[in-house]
Amino acid sequence: MPSPTQTQPETSRAMNPFVGLLGLGTIVAGIWVWHHLDFDTQDYFVDEIIPIIGIVTIVSIGLFVIWRKWRTRQDRLKLRDRLIQRFKKEPSPHKQRDLAFVLVEVNEFQAQGLESIAEPMAKLFIWTMNTALGDKQHRIRGMGASYLGILNHTESIPLLIRFLEDDHAHVRACAALSLGRMRAQEAKEILEEKMKEDWDQTVRSRSQEALERIK
Repeated sequence: MPSPTQTQPETSRAMNPFVGLLGLGTIVAGIWVWHHLDFDTQDYFVDEIIPIIGIVTIVSIGLFVIWRKWRTRQDRLKLRDRLIQRFKKEPSPHKQRDLAFVLVEVNEFQAQGLESIAEPMAKLFIWTMNTALGDKQHRIRGMGASYLGILNHTESIPLLIRFLEDDHAHVRACAALSLGRMRAQEAKEILEEKMKEDWDQTVRSRSQEALERIK
C-alpha cells in the first residue's frame, strides 16, 4: 500500500493539467466577453472597476504580508517560550548548552526576552569556552564567546580578553566582536594590538569594529 508521501505527488501531477486548462479557459472566456462588450461598458471598466480592483488587491496583499509577519513572530515567541521551559528543566549541561545556542538563534540574536535565563545561559557559555578545547571545537568556543556579548554579560569581559589569545582565529574574532558589543573599555589596548598585529584579516577587522564601538 503506498504511503501518503508517495500518493500525494501523483495526485498533484494529475491535477496540474486540469488547473492549467481551467486557467486557460478562464482567460479565453474573459477575452471573448471583453470583445463583446460595447465601448461605453469597456470604458467604464477601465476607468472605474479596474482601479478599484487594483486598490483592493494592493491593500489585500499588504494586509496579508502584515498578518504573515505577525503570525511568524507569534510562532517564534511561542517556540522561544517552549525552549525556555525545556532549558529550565533540562538536567544535562551539554543539552542545556545546545538549547541555549538554539534559544539565541530563535530569539534573533537579541537578549530581550531571555532575561529569566540570561545568567545560567552565560554560565553555560563560559563553561563551554573553558571545556570545549582543541582545534576541532573552535566553533563551539566561538559561539560561546559571541553569545556572551549578545547577553551583555560584562562579568565575562576578563575571560573574553583572555580568549583574544586563543589559538584559533575564529574564536579570537568572536571574542573581539563581543567585547565591542559590551563596549569594554578595559579591552582597548589589546584590541588595538590585535587590529595591527594579528595575522588573520577577520580578527583585525573585528578588533577594529570593536574599537569603533568602544570609542
